[in-house]
Amino acid sequence: MRCHTPFVTMLFTCASGALAASPPTSAPPAEVPGAGTEAPFAKTLELHGIRFAISADNQFPTATVTITPSGLEVDNSPVTRPIDGRVKDAEVADLDVDQSPEIYVYPTSDRGDSLVALSANKRKSLSDIDLPSLDETPAATVGYRGRDAFAVGEGRLLRRFPVYRDGDSDTEPTGGMRQLQYRLEPGEAGWRLVVDEVLAY
Repeated sequence: MRCHTPFVTMLFTCASGALAASPPTSAPPAEVPGAGTEAPFAKTLELHGIRFAISADNQFPTATVTITPSGLEVDNSPVTRPIDGRVKDAEVADLDVDQSPEIYVYPTSDRGDSLVALSANKRKSLSDIDLPSLDETPAATVGYRGRDAFAVGEGRLLRRFPVYRDGDSDTEPTGGMRQLQYRLEPGEAGWRLVVDEVLAY
């Protein structure tokens, strides 16, 4: 049974039983000296014996993030992806509880957070995780103007954003908050996040 604690407190009060039995370990974000619009991002996360080193140059307008795994059975090659903005944070999880963890990286810009996500596919190599367009969940688009925030909680990826009513300014939404909860499922050519529930508060 999943709990429906609001997004902010959920991250501290809800825990998946499988993950609680094998908690991830992480090194805190580190600022690495170097050139760029902002200080580069670096963080290392580990779960189920697989480690992910995340680094981002945070340069504008061509920022990239690189995820370097270790502990995979076949391919530990770094994976680099372009990002919009700068990396704010990253988390490790095992949403489908298959002992092959995923890494979730949260770039942020003035439009809100976006997502780069990869799975340790059967503990062998990294595979992309697809986040479907919000248009695939029509009810979620009503009053949507961005300003997304992502986090992992209760065995789901959580996506939260403010809801705008007609006449609201971009800086003052009055429609409360909407939260989408995604579960992880295998797709045709990798992994896919699927909306499991939509909450409003």
